[in-house]
Amino acid sequence: MQIELSLLSPQLFLLLWAILVFVVDFFTAERNKASLAYLSIIGLVLTAIISISSKQGETFGGSFRADTFGLSFNIIFLGSAILTVASAVDYVKAHLKHQGEFYGLILLSTVGMMFLSASGDLLTLYVSLELATISLFVLAAYMKSDLKSTEAGLKYLILGAASSAILLYGISLLYGISGTLVLDAIALKLSQMPTVGPLFILSIVMIIAGLSFKLAAVPFHMWCPDVYEGAPTPVTAYLSVASKAAGLAALIRIFFKSLASTSMQWVPLLMAISAMAMILGNVVAVRQHNIKRLLAYSSIAQIGYILVGFIAVSELAVTSIILYVLAYMFANIGAFMVVIAFYNVSGSDDIMAYAGLSKRSPFLAISMVVFLLSLVGIPPMAGFIGKFYLFSAAIEKGYYWIVVLGVLTSVISLYYYMSIAYQMYFKTGDDDSPVRVSPTMAVALVVALAGTLLIGVYTQPVLSAISGASSAFF
Repeated sequence: MQIELSLLSPQLFLLLWAILVFVVDFFTAERNKASLAYLSIIGLVLTAIISISSKQGETFGGSFRADTFGLSFNIIFLGSAILTVASAVDYVKAHLKHQGEFYGLILLSTVGMMFLSASGDLLTLYVSLELATISLFVLAAYMKSDLKSTEAGLKYLILGAASSAILLYGISLLYGISGTLVLDAIALKLSQMPTVGPLFILSIVMIIAGLSFKLAAVPFHMWCPDVYEGAPTPVTAYLSVASKAAGLAALIRIFFKSLASTSMQWVPLLMAISAMAMILGNVVAVRQHNIKRLLAYSSIAQIGYILVGFIAVSELAVTSIILYVLAYMFANIGAFMVVIAFYNVSGSDDIMAYAGLSKRSPFLAISMVVFLLSLVGIPPMAGFIGKFYLFSAAIEKGYYWIVVLGVLTSVISLYYYMSIAYQMYFKTGDDDSPVRVSPTMAVALVVALAGTLLIGVYTQPVLSAISGASSAFF
């Protein structure tokens, strides 16, 4: 077996860069700790360049695969980390100790996600998922003096450990049935089996349950609102996109590669989870008064929309999922950037506190409206294009009812998203002092706005870039 380490160059480079951040932190004075954020961003940008320029192939006997699918998700992971770090500089300086460890843990989590997107067997996939998640456990509880943060970290740890055990049990059952952990070999073995027994169905249920926790999909969403509210807001922003994208990459690798021939067994289950997520996420979000909890239930609903693509099991499905996650990255992290910027000044996450923000900071207010409209799926925002392709993939396979449900629940989301806009533009707050945004935050917001608008207007170049991702499966 020939081992080609050059295929792992993006992951190995970012791992070494994370270690560099930890080392530099030891020799950096407290007043200069903010420079570690810029060092982290440089490492993430260089990793993105290396990822794009690296050749494709597989090594370690097919356990590691560098392909267009993995590259597409790597860009999402790295983009999420860059936007998160850029938006976190002032927040971390004001509210967190040990800044170097904070940025280093984000980089380590990103490394795990990048290994996951390139996994060619179930064991590599599981270990990569744990590498990504363990760092997130620590980050969720990073504000040790805040009871909500420590509670968030503990809940995330306990439920995360339980979901990992369930996932591992499902993997072990699938290994027992197929006799292999390699995704291609599992697909070949299952395609040769005339029927699948109850043990196989149990393994599917276990794997979906384990990964649904990472996605915060109903009914495995119970941790999401509390963790999103209690964790430091930059961590919540990163969790809301990168962690979900990692779970989606794992789900696609397993179900579109190994279990594609048995789609009749698992499509109904994912369809039910999708419907429940869209309904529960949108309905419960209406009653929220804390903006982080509102965005938590919003993210549950967004997973419901993304799972519509899984129902189709087609080339268009893979492309539409990646496109939607990319659009979701810009819009959701962009919305959290506004939350971070406002919290830095007001110290409040209450939606009522946003009253009059349009006068205090017109840039933040209009940015939030753009991001929220994209999450709803209003043209010409990127979210509209993402939903259009997701729903098109489902219609192509004849699943009309789930598309109708998606449209109806999107109307519900318009109500609670616009309640934030109503506060910003039609209510008057007690404080009329301007909300200033740091240059780093301003640049990150402009990037997020540009991504949200350009993907919606110039969709074809993005589709061309990710079109090869489905070749790994079809």
